[in-house]
Amino acid sequence: MCGIVGLYLKNKALEPQLGRLFEPMLLSMTDRGPDSAGFAIYGDEVPEGAVKLTLQAHDAAYDWESLVAALEKKLGQTVGWFRNATAAVLKTEAPEAAVRAALAEIAPDIHVMSAGRSIEILKGIGLPTEVTERFTLSRMQGSHIIGHTRMATESAVTMAGSHPFSTGADLCLVHNGSLSNHALLRQDLQREGIVFETENDSEVAAGYLTWRLGQGDSLAEAVNGALEDLDGFFTFAIGTRDGFAVIRDPIACKPAVLAETDDYVAMASEYRAFATLPGIENAKVWEPEPATLYIWERH
Repeated sequence: MCGIVGLYLKNKALEPQLGRLFEPMLLSMTDRGPDSAGFAIYGDEVPEGAVKLTLQAHDAAYDWESLVAALEKKLGQTVGWFRNATAAVLKTEAPEAAVRAALAEIAPDIHVMSAGRSIEILKGIGLPTEVTERFTLSRMQGSHIIGHTRMATESAVTMAGSHPFSTGADLCLVHNGSLSNHALLRQDLQREGIVFETENDSEVAAGYLTWRLGQGDSLAEAVNGALEDLDGFFTFAIGTRDGFAVIRDPIACKPAVLAETDDYVAMASEYRAFATLPGIENAKVWEPEPATLYIWERH
């Protein structure tokens, strides 16, 4: 079944409260997805030419300090970092490809959740409240965030299989629904150089968008292409460095609702996720139309 939520702040004064505003939205979707949860938050941006990577380990006591020291030695570059429970966020001016290659050599058991200038993806198995408390979501700051609670109906309950999925710089996707042609599309995309880590159909959708953007498409062009090339039923929430987008398939059998005020745009699988948002009683609330792209960006 799964639950999707997203929050984009138009009012910069609210950015210090992003995590506090978003956490009740995600928790309200617990009964739609009690197996695992995750979120992609955008903020704490690194300068142009630098990269930020979010890494995750299975062990909360993982020795990140030793990993960073080995990474700095390998790269010949300073790596700034901080720990967040089972995750660590690294910041460096070394090329992303070089960082990934070094990590694959010295720490092959570590998962790279996301990379870019702004994005941080944090996710894990367990009830959503366990995941949000683990990563202290309520204290996080940023401009926008999307999240997902998962009920695993087609694959095992694992951290890797949890949402969001990211296959490109500052790009991520959460998905409610099912794709029927993801296996063949995965093979096509692999031939184009897209790398996948799971068998989840949602990762294929994320990889498809990454491929289209790499071909020079705008986000709107890439998402509209997905309507043609992805078979199945879906609601997507897509995060980028500049904002987020929402689209439903042409049948639109998976639920979605949007709410907008002068301060924010919110989306969710169900209206109840908006209950704690300030000013929601005065918001414009509507159900997104089938096969119609809704997008909000800073630029």
